[in-house]
Amino acid sequence: MPSNKSTEAARAPAPAPAPATNPPAANTPATTATNTRPQPGAPAGAPRATAPGTGSDIQQEGSGFRLRKNVEEVVLHATVVDDKQRLVTNLDKAAFTVMEDGQPQVITQFRHEDVPVAVGIVIDNSGSMRLKRSAVNTAALNFVRSSNPQDEVFIVNFDTDAYLDADFTSSIPKLQEGLEKIVAKGGTALYDAVFAAATHLEKKAKLEKRVLLLVTDGWDNASTLSLEQAVQSVQTENAPTIYTVGILDEEGKKKGKRALKELAEQTGGVAFFPRDLTEVDSITRAIARDIRNQYIIGYKKDPTKSTGYRTVKVLARANGYKSLQVRTRSGYFPGQEQAKNSQDK
Repeated sequence: MPSNKSTEAARAPAPAPAPATNPPAANTPATTATNTRPQPGAPAGAPRATAPGTGSDIQQEGSGFRLRKNVEEVVLHATVVDDKQRLVTNLDKAAFTVMEDGQPQVITQFRHEDVPVAVGIVIDNSGSMRLKRSAVNTAALNFVRSSNPQDEVFIVNFDTDAYLDADFTSSIPKLQEGLEKIVAKGGTALYDAVFAAATHLEKKAKLEKRVLLLVTDGWDNASTLSLEQAVQSVQTENAPTIYTVGILDEEGKKKGKRALKELAEQTGGVAFFPRDLTEVDSITRAIARDIRNQYIIGYKKDPTKSTGYRTVKVLARANGYKSLQVRTRSGYFPGQEQAKNSQDK
């Protein structure tokens, strides 16, 4: 692998999102730019990744085309735990009630199986992470080893900018190489990095189920996006579940804990705050188990409703359980589905 010095010259980031002076409209993404750099060898003038749009459109991508269109079914990925926070994996369809905007929905799809996932591992590469990266990299690789072997994973390292240092792969050596592209420096543009990684998932992922694993030791101090805009950008119909790991000191907890909890809870994930660096490895393995034990629940959305934000809540009841908690996304902006490349058809 080339040295960090030579690697840095090749890792110039793509333009960052333009600053937003006002929050985006209710059904409009925060911005359309991305921080991730193109892969080496990408043709000059190739379209940059864009944030998920609404409605239908066709955009060129290399020699193929990608079609976006409205879909009728909303698909949820739900984790169920009991009153002691233990995973519950033996429920049937009848145990669940799905509510959208407070109204019960007819479940049209129900599965409980370990399906492959498209995963973005997004790791803080700012100066304060320098001494933590070795342990974090090991935990990230053990997360992949504990996950479905058919998962497709990419690596984003971020400081003031975000770098796509390994594109979708299931190869541990390639992911390790991406994780080791460490030039710990600069600030922490966490919100921009989340947006860039989610955009890459929307644009490039071939798998329907999507996850972001975010690891940081600080709070955002360099993004052009606000927390609210970052959260909104991951509330489309096929947006990822986000799991966050905050290796925070007391100051970090005051300034950064809310953001990590918000990103996770709004998307159906979990925010973890380890007491020290040694707990990160067990946390990433627990996240892998969580992902592999989710229920897939689908229902038909009401096409007559407006395009504004729709709230979602899933309830579960079953004999033998005093109390069940269901984690899934809290809502979505309608109008998105997984973009499909005609070359894959």
